[in-house]
Amino acid sequence: MKVIICGAGQVGWQIARHLSSERNDVTVVDNNPELVRRATETLDVNGVSGHASYPDVLDRAGARDADMIIAATHSDEVNMVTCQVAHSVFAVQRKIARLRAQSYLTALYSDLYRRDHMPIDVVISPEREVAEAALQRLASPAAFDTENFFDGRAQMLGITIGDDCPVINTPLRQLTDLFSTLQAIVVGIRREGTLFAPSPADQIFPGDDVYVFSRLEDVNRTLEVFGKNNKKQERVIVIGGGNVGLAVAKELESRTDRVRVKVIEKNREQAEIAADALERTIVLHGDGLNSGLLEEANVGSADAILAVTDDDKTNMLVGVRAKSLGAKMSICLTNDPTLVPLMGPLDIDAYINPRATTVSSILRHIRHGRVRAVYSIGDAEAELIEAHVLGTSPISGERIRDIGFPEGVLIGGIYRERKYLKPKGDLRIEEGDIVAIFAMAKEVPAVEQLLQVAIDYF
Repeated sequence: MKVIICGAGQVGWQIARHLSSERNDVTVVDNNPELVRRATETLDVNGVSGHASYPDVLDRAGARDADMIIAATHSDEVNMVTCQVAHSVFAVQRKIARLRAQSYLTALYSDLYRRDHMPIDVVISPEREVAEAALQRLASPAAFDTENFFDGRAQMLGITIGDDCPVINTPLRQLTDLFSTLQAIVVGIRREGTLFAPSPADQIFPGDDVYVFSRLEDVNRTLEVFGKNNKKQERVIVIGGGNVGLAVAKELESRTDRVRVKVIEKNREQAEIAADALERTIVLHGDGLNSGLLEEANVGSADAILAVTDDDKTNMLVGVRAKSLGAKMSICLTNDPTLVPLMGPLDIDAYINPRATTVSSILRHIRHGRVRAVYSIGDAEAELIEAHVLGTSPISGERIRDIGFPEGVLIGGIYRERKYLKPKGDLRIEEGDIVAIFAMAKEVPAVEQLLQVAIDYF
């Protein structure tokens, strides 16, 4: 597949990294020559310097025979014009655009939107993706990372193992014997900064971050097994009343189960916008780092504080200060993955990486054929792939124990006829099953070959 990626920033670079590793013909376009040089020197991609919306630049990038264009520059307008030019001038079949401005999103998602007027096949909103991720974190406060699969019937949980975890120093194969009815499986472990797919003989130790794939009904029990308590969040303070914070507050106040929400926004104009848009939420104007304002918001009795300003360091410092004042949980938005290792020492409970959520969303739409969902774990270190099993797939009709999965690949769960099945060695994969597979990044192409989906992108 020939793909043009417009924008060589963090999101564009990660998408290029994924697609080039899967032997696609990728060209990166950016008006910053240094970013283009970084991409071409570190990845197996071509590079073109110039404005992505210019027809001659797209022509040099190979738009005449491109299968897909992904417009992920920092400008909404450039992304939209790029898709228009790709459609009108070069007849590119698939066009994906990242858009941030709510005004555009409201219009593009409305019934009045006509794709023949603005030919964008998929609109990706980072703010909406981040807001959804924040709501998932709040729904599972004992997990530092969560993602839904199988139409909401299963969930991936990232859990940090504490000293009080009842199953530490226990081989994973024994967990099945100890909890025979528990529909959950450990698919990944991060230990001392290194992520790996565990074997049945591996044990869990304090300080590990484990990724568990669980049936939805068993999420709370799974958390208890690993020493966590998934307490309901009734009082939430949101720091940052921009697009993300406002979307989260709107969703929380619309729920039937009462959630008391307060929003703190530093910019007066934005605070007034948030106050007008919200009905039952208290909006305070001021700096979320101000301990006096946090105490005025009664942060000491808050079940969770969600810091989603546009500054990573502010979010982290707010999380630290809120915990010191008595907040039970802190969730921080961070764009910089190098700051993630600081979360544990700073006692920050969970984080949201906008880049990872956006990359996962784009990958999900790129692989829109037999692959139903893709979730990027960590700094694009691994993926959880949800896909239909074709009758022609090498794994169709095979028992799990007989499938030659590469090292670094595990099946997390199977969904068959609206029923969740826990992977067992003697379970036979059938045509039409939906499988969730954990794969280290280097093994993703091998998984796609087993699923026979590499050529079925859209």
